[in-house]
Amino acid sequence: MLEFQTTLKSPVSLEGQGLHSGLTVKAVIKPSGPNTGVVFVRTDLPGSPSVKAIADNVSGFNRSTTLSQGKASVLTVEHVLSALAALGVDNAIVEVEGPEMPILDGSAKPYAEAIDQAGLQQLDELKDTFALSETLRLHDPESGSFIVATPAPQSTFTVTVDYGNHVIPTQNATYTLGDGYLSEIAGSRTFVFLHELEMLYNAGLIKGGDLSNAIVYVERMIDEKVLAQLREKHNLPDIQIEYGTILSQEGLRFPNEPARHKILDLIGDLALCGYPVLGHFYAYKPGHKINCAFARLLREHIRKKRAERPMPHIRWNDTPVYDSRQIQEFLPHRYPFLLVDKILELTEKFVVGLKNITLNEVQFLGHFPGNPVMPGVLLIEAMAQVGGILVMNTVDNPSDYTPYFLRINSVKFKRKVVPGDTVVFINKLTAPIRRGICQMRGQAYVDGRLVMEGELMAQLVKNEHA
Repeated sequence: MLEFQTTLKSPVSLEGQGLHSGLTVKAVIKPSGPNTGVVFVRTDLPGSPSVKAIADNVSGFNRSTTLSQGKASVLTVEHVLSALAALGVDNAIVEVEGPEMPILDGSAKPYAEAIDQAGLQQLDELKDTFALSETLRLHDPESGSFIVATPAPQSTFTVTVDYGNHVIPTQNATYTLGDGYLSEIAGSRTFVFLHELEMLYNAGLIKGGDLSNAIVYVERMIDEKVLAQLREKHNLPDIQIEYGTILSQEGLRFPNEPARHKILDLIGDLALCGYPVLGHFYAYKPGHKINCAFARLLREHIRKKRAERPMPHIRWNDTPVYDSRQIQEFLPHRYPFLLVDKILELTEKFVVGLKNITLNEVQFLGHFPGNPVMPGVLLIEAMAQVGGILVMNTVDNPSDYTPYFLRINSVKFKRKVVPGDTVVFINKLTAPIRRGICQMRGQAYVDGRLVMEGELMAQLVKNEHA
């Protein structure tokens, strides 16, 4: 089966402080059309400039991920991107009245809850899911961090956190997309060590940080005068602060909350590759720097592979919509001219069919003997039959009608098709069906590679005996 792109059913609004700017910020996440991706719009700036959420636009990763494009720049985008990616939102416009997204409670839970409540709507374009077929690696020698991605049937994230101290002991977490993001990952909050606060504040960061949106770990003690200043700046409680203390308004939500938050960030940062990716991502001591670098690496890898194998991802293990027996209830063709074995997907605008090419088919008796090649005219016919099922599916009594060719345009053959190949045909309507006339664009793939494409027009005619 194929997957289709999604967007929100309705807009959602959130308001809160920016972690680094300290400003009150309102953000509105709105539905958008297919192939938009996620786009941030700075509604507080003249002309409302925008920046697309892709790795090419990452301009900073100091304690958060920053995107910039032209006059638009938005900080701290990782939490909302994590929620959108994990909940399966492919397209959204994020309007933000300020320089960064609100930090809220320091986690992605408020974003995820709002998105979940709004719900998703399916769009009439295919989801461009990419399945890893080889291992990718990236190592940062300066920090010792690395990320390894390996092929897997689902999107899984494993993180190891290792700070070399006992306050945050070495810990691990694993999460697979679809398995309770709201309950297991979204609520994990950002965290910081006490001794880092002065440096971060002096660098103009975390002006909006306090114990309502972050966990503070006391890994080493600091000067009392500095501590007094930090108490005032960050609303730290007037309690005894000593080595090993964990400062938080509500205590830890999970025993391994830091590791889970690193998964939250990893999902959001890797979404910047621009595609949903099937694979297992293992990250050792990840941070925004290596996350974003890996997103760039992944994006380039996908671009290269897409040029080689452009076919959309198909879930092969799903039950087909129609098998060869059921197909005969729609099409009048029979052996040896029935050229469709399965229908894998069927919607109002899309149809996906499959044809297995075998050596014992009659055309190979005389078509290039000794060098069997599937005739191009039969590939066109097979594509038309797949399209015919899409058209026939629009009437109540398919057996009372027959689809006839009216026109074939712009047909191109890219590669030869030979016995042993499995051809996948993907046809999409290019105009609404009117008076039984159907216009569609078809593409044929073998092993993920395009072998043929063209434009078809057919008419559904009622049989005289019907």
